Amino acid sequence: MGSVLAGQHALVSGGGRGIGRAIASALREAGARVSIIGRNDAILQKAVLAGAADAAHPVDVTDETAVSEAMAGLAASRPFDIVVANAGAAESASFQRSDAALFRRMVEINLIGAVNCFRPALPAMVERGSGRLIAIASTAGHRGYAYVSAYAAAKHAVVGLVRSLALETARSGVTVNAVCPGYTDTDMVAGSLTTIAAKTGKTREEALMQLTRDNPQHRLITPEEVAAAVVNLCGPQSRGITGQSILINGGEF
Repeated sequence: MGSVLAGQHALVSGGGRGIGRAIASALREAGARVSIIGRNDAILQKAVLAGAADAAHPVDVTDETAVSEAMAGLAASRPFDIVVANAGAAESASFQRSDAALFRRMVEINLIGAVNCFRPALPAMVERGSGRLIAIASTAGHRGYAYVSAYAAAKHAVVGLVRSLALETARSGVTVNAVCPGYTDTDMVAGSLTTIAAKTGKTREEALMQLTRDNPQHRLITPEEVAAAVVNLCGPQSRGITGQSILINGGEF
């Protein structure tokens, strides 16, 4: 992809592994300087050493003050042109077993985590008249799934945030979008397969079939497919794309 993003500075939360690492790597390959944040410093540093990012800072994205301070330090030499709010988590339980604390956890990491990453970067973007804010949401931000009501509610909220903020920034040169993958081949999904197999007695292959049955392509999405969509949204040719929620799910509705 060469240097389409040369001279730009990107931040990716949850950038040490899975989708976040794939996004960081793709942005760097496109020419951007990439900073990553996340909770596990060892994982972040491995990503930097592997060439997926240029700099890293450990931080919990639910901590507003800590995120703001970390981003200020990483942006000391150049403000962020791109912010990808990727950090997230999913917990599964029936609604009757999903107490308010579970809902709060899902909202804090998936929604407030995105808010905390967007807010520090936005003023400088507006001042420069350009910028890209991208949230990694989920197919669960468009439809419901049994046993993940808290997660789906939080991801619906992320999509609502993107659509509303896009209207506020429409004339500023800043675009705000969401990328919504279906089940993706990551450690998180691998853990889900283990849980399904343990709870149901199914084999991992049967558990995988259960997860992918709603995807018409009957497969997991790859992190690289998600990353490609993010890079496309960051290019100058995408300045007219804002307030969108782009599904990457093999045609699932």
